[in-house]
Amino acid sequence: MFIDHLGLDVTDLAASRAFYDAALAPLKIAIVQEITPEQTGGSAVLGYGKTTDSRDIQAGKPSFWIAQGPPTGHVHVAFLAADRDEVDAFHAAALAAGGRDNGAPGPRPHYHPGYYAAFVLDPDGANIEAVFHG
Repeated sequence: MFIDHLGLDVTDLAASRAFYDAALAPLKIAIVQEITPEQTGGSAVLGYGKTTDSRDIQAGKPSFWIAQGPPTGHVHVAFLAADRDEVDAFHAAALAAGGRDNGAPGPRPHYHPGYYAAFVLDPDGANIEAVFHG
């Protein structure tokens, strides 16, 4: 993975947690660390990471964080999927969790020939993508 970690401020931590828990589950990404307001001196922070593949050195490491706070502008986050089925499942789960469609699952050959992705807007309007580089 190229990015070590990324954080987003969200307007409603509980709503965003419900959205990301559901949307990222098909990608085998879940909360792997929670930091309390007492520990940060401010707000709760939730860290998401890969959870199931022990061969992955990133498994268990939080790489995507959300925290209560005013969103700071346009954000785009792309999560790596293992295959097209995971992209499709991400899109369905994100929509079921209240996300808004921003690009149905499908090939995006203008990026490169094997690019297969889906896009949704999270509760704060951030553009969240799942991508498979087949």
